Amino acid sequence: MTTTRTLIPLLAIAALALAACQELQTQGQKPQPVTPQITEDVLRTRAQNSLAAGVKQYDAGEYAKAESSLTESLAHGLLPKVDQSRARKLLAFIYCTSSREAQCRDEFRKAFEINPEFSLTPAEDGHPVWGPVYRDVRTQLIAEREAAKTVSNQVQPENKAQQMLADGMVKYDAGEYAASRKLLDAALTEGLKDKANVVKAMKYIAFTECLEHRYKECRAEFIKIYDVDPNFDLSPAEAGHPSWTHTFAAAKATAKHALAAKAAREAKEAREKSKSGSPPTASVPNK
Repeated sequence: MTTTRTLIPLLAIAALALAACQELQTQGQKPQPVTPQITEDVLRTRAQNSLAAGVKQYDAGEYAKAESSLTESLAHGLLPKVDQSRARKLLAFIYCTSSREAQCRDEFRKAFEINPEFSLTPAEDGHPVWGPVYRDVRTQLIAEREAAKTVSNQVQPENKAQQMLADGMVKYDAGEYAASRKLLDAALTEGLKDKANVVKAMKYIAFTECLEHRYKECRAEFIKIYDVDPNFDLSPAEAGHPSWTHTFAAAKATAKHALAAKAAREAKEAREKSKSGSPPTASVPNK
């Protein structure tokens, strides 16, 4: 018969053996991989690395790879203005040398709009392929700016609102978020007629709020968009931006819930109105 004195040591030995087994099992397990956190700093570093890679590939004559790297460096708009204009300059060179003049022209224009100090070196300006395109774009922009100054007081309200939207987008691309938000607000106040432009202005206002860490205002702006377009959504690249991904997801859920509740109320009111408006049933006379 096992006595109490004998049982206690046996239990202690069993507990020690169990603890040793658990420790061996724990040591044998592979550590779980840590999911990397994609922050704005990470994206900014990636953008700089992509730009450096694109410049190196361009210098080596690997134009297809350079085009991909340079485009990637501009994806989130986190490069400084000078670096953005440099990336767009090299993209313009690639497009012009591959007979894509419209895209070449567009990249030169964006480089000017993002960085007013942008210019080519004398050697670059004199290149026979892209030099004429660059000079034509520069001349056109100068003419447009002069014309805008001349007629600024005669612009019709709708065109004025669209110009404010365009100017607000230029400021956004340049990283001047406070100035961008002011222009976008003014465009909405002035009266954008096209629903797509209204949504675009509101979306970028929300972006500026989140980029300046005003998440409450950012969320409220996202929610307001659904009053204009109930089917609004961000593109996958936009939705994954670390500055607003969680804020937008919460705003979208709130807006969708409110829209569903509104639809249910309206359906209920329609049913009640239908019932109250139906003719009374004729009574059958008693025989």
